[in-house]
Amino acid sequence: MRPATPNDPAWVARYRILGRLGSGGMGTVLLGRGPDGALLAIKVIRAEYADDPAFRRRFRREVAVARQVTSPWAVPVVDADAEAPSPWLATPFVPGPALDETVATAGPLPETSVRVLGARLAEALTAVHAAGLVHRDVKPGNVLLAHDGPRLIDFGIARALDETALTATGSILGSPGYLSPEQARGLPVGPASDVFSLGCVLAFAASGQRPFGTGPVPALLYRAVHDEPDLSAVPETLRPLLAWCLAKPVSARPTVPELRAAWGDSGAEAGAGWLPGPVVGLIAERSARMLQLPPVEATAPGEARERPSRRRLLLGAA
Repeated sequence: MRPATPNDPAWVARYRILGRLGSGGMGTVLLGRGPDGALLAIKVIRAEYADDPAFRRRFRREVAVARQVTSPWAVPVVDADAEAPSPWLATPFVPGPALDETVATAGPLPETSVRVLGARLAEALTAVHAAGLVHRDVKPGNVLLAHDGPRLIDFGIARALDETALTATGSILGSPGYLSPEQARGLPVGPASDVFSLGCVLAFAASGQRPFGTGPVPALLYRAVHDEPDLSAVPETLRPLLAWCLAKPVSARPTVPELRAAWGDSGAEAGAGWLPGPVVGLIAERSARMLQLPPVEATAPGEARERPSRRRLLLGAA
């Protein structure tokens, strides 16, 4: 977490902002604390999306569906406002590191950890797809690691953002290197696209290398469509299953239930011992930092014990 910038709001609705978790092309992710003391990750959408009425309609629809996703391995949307000057949504904060940071710091995960990761993320995607959503951006940065298992984040607005980006610029929204062939070609996507992206994520987790390499975006998109994945650094016992996920034809990939079944009892190993010691240390360090954060103030600045309404969203932005 970094300190909030002068341009960040002090409050988002009833949530006191404690710092900045990250930012990107879609918006800014802030750390907030609710009146009950709970910590939340609050994504505030960028102005160019907020100014599009069609985006707001899609955002409202997608968030309503996302709030119905129920899985211990998918971080749910617990609050949102599509009518705010800057639309936002909130999810419970997970103090563990993202998978990309974990691999950069501690190296690839051992095979047993990758198997648990694959099983649990398949369960998370089962819940996402059951709600009628496609994640569209399964990547290491959207997988958080916790003591009891992984957490999939950032579902619920990907379609709204994707459609807005395509309409406005003709561009492809997502993370090159983890996009399915159909995403790379700008075609409609379904659950099989998430399976392909999950295969890329698991290959990275097991080897520290992207299966389609690195380089300019056009090169990555070309490889996703035309080249076979490089799984040479992946443990041999994992290669057949990951290659199945990374099949070019949509119909040749496993369904998410088939993928979960292929992992067998791997998910049963989730718990305090599913991660190697260095990663457990990273999680403990993050958790300790959160304990040092200040409690939420009783009232927002300029208010006399009046709880901010959900419609007055960015009170500190002016």
